[in-house]
Amino acid sequence: MGRQIPGVLGEENSLTGDSYNGKFLAFPQYTRPAVYDGLEVPPVLLGGNHAEIEKWRRTKQIEKTKQRRPDLLKDK
Repeated sequence: MGRQIPGVLGEENSLTGDSYNGKFLAFPQYTRPAVYDGLEVPPVLLGGNHAEIEKWRRTKQIEKTKQRRPDLLKDK
């Protein structure tokens, strides 16, 4: 858990992008090219609207968590 020690990562916000941080699993991640092997990057990720991208990411995190780890969404 050295990644959680202040200063180890250099940029404290990089922890927020880990596959599990807090209540939700990670959102899907894509790379270039925008179409690979018949699979396309969602248009919202190519549009440059950062607010819409964050909204899309949160939606995908919730969907993935509900599907794979619904126990994480239950109140403790």
